[in-house]
Amino acid sequence: MSDWNIPIIEEFRANEGRVGGHFAGTPLVLLHHRGRRTGRELVSPMAYLPHETDDNVIYVFASKAGAPEHPDWYRNVMAAGRAIVERGTETYPVTVRELPADERDRRYDEQARRFPNFAEYAEKVAGIRTIPVLELTRATTG
Repeated sequence: MSDWNIPIIEEFRANEGRVGGHFAGTPLVLLHHRGRRTGRELVSPMAYLPHETDDNVIYVFASKAGAPEHPDWYRNVMAAGRAIVERGTETYPVTVRELPADERDRRYDEQARRFPNFAEYAEKVAGIRTIPVLELTRATTG
């Protein structure tokens, strides 16, 4: 995990899922995933958009702050099809689904409306890549 992420993760865990600074007021989750090549367990903090009616569903955005390539965490969770999230004080497994274009556009546009930096990320990658939106759904245990 990058040095940038360590203090965010520590603050998240110390404050029941809330952080200040640049991310104050932004809903965050910690996404646990395994490196597809290394097998190492990794944790990536990221903004999420809650589903409007289903508390078991959230959306995350593979923006990489507008970098021209997809983030490694995206490739890892897509390869695995599952992950674990820390959300507030809860930790639970999730299934992963990449949204098709129409659903993706609606969810991404809502996130950009709430947090304009996401619109900036999309502008940076226009003509290079489309930022994927992943639906994370709480996995049922059985």
